Amino acid sequence: MTGRVHPGGDRRAQLEASLARLRADCEDPRAGIHGPGSAAWHLERDAVIFMGGGRAVLLQLAHPFVAYAIAQHSRTREDVMGRFQRTFDNVFAMSFGDLDHAFAAARRVHNIHSRITGTIDEDAGAFPAGTPYSANDVDAQRWVYATLIDTVVAVHERVRGPLPLALKEAYYRDSWSFARLFAIPDDALPPSWGAFQAYVARTLASPVLTVTRPARELGGFLFGGALGGAVAAVTASLLPARLRADFGLAWGLRERALAGATVAAVRAATALTPQAARDLPAYRDARRRLRGLPPSKVSQWLDARLTALAGQVSRPR
Repeated sequence: MTGRVHPGGDRRAQLEASLARLRADCEDPRAGIHGPGSAAWHLERDAVIFMGGGRAVLLQLAHPFVAYAIAQHSRTREDVMGRFQRTFDNVFAMSFGDLDHAFAAARRVHNIHSRITGTIDEDAGAFPAGTPYSANDVDAQRWVYATLIDTVVAVHERVRGPLPLALKEAYYRDSWSFARLFAIPDDALPPSWGAFQAYVARTLASPVLTVTRPARELGGFLFGGALGGAVAAVTASLLPARLRADFGLAWGLRERALAGATVAAVRAATALTPQAARDLPAYRDARRRLRGLPPSKVSQWLDARLTALAGQVSRPR
């Protein structure tokens, strides 16, 4: 699988066609691309998915297009929390916002990505030095999308045990609507959960994922906060051995014990805590919106607390 850099105008036309299809298929624009009763809201509403944040980020950085795009066009090193907040604002607007807010986020992300192009200046697995990259490349976007969907399932299964195959299949089918917000064409997506898992496994084993110099540099300060050690250990436990080693994540007895203890603590906490107390602010406000209510101050407070908690993980070293 190699990168396909598409002209910006073509990708914008593809995005608008994709959004038009989403609007035509949407039963209730207030509910957005998913809505109540969907497998997507069922799995993505739970704050436990943040346990997989480090895994998703490192899997994305392992793609040279992603690593070089962030390193050459982003202030992530100087503004870790700003990037975190902007990324999740857009993702949650897409997943939990009404259709207009989801579309606005999709266009905003596309416009930013359309300006992000460059070349890889080192031999990087499947990509020789001098390979051009674009943030709107279909194959790279498909991988970023895949890391998010696969990580949500991986974290739920790590904390709660295996999920029913029917739920994973339904969640994957729901995720096609999310993919369309990035103009990823349906024919670029594996047709089933099993085929999706096979695609993820092939990519993980392929030279498409190669930890480049900027990927190692960016990954090096992701876990520099007070909670970084525990999150790094959990992240290491969720990564394949090759990428764990290439990113320099320790995985000795101490890290294994720390990861196990952290997961056990989260598992115990989720068993004792009602689902409503674990719901993400974006999900809470989406349910309020469908009842004709404005966003709540409690959601704003929780959102600020989650952002502050993330700051305890990702402070630069």
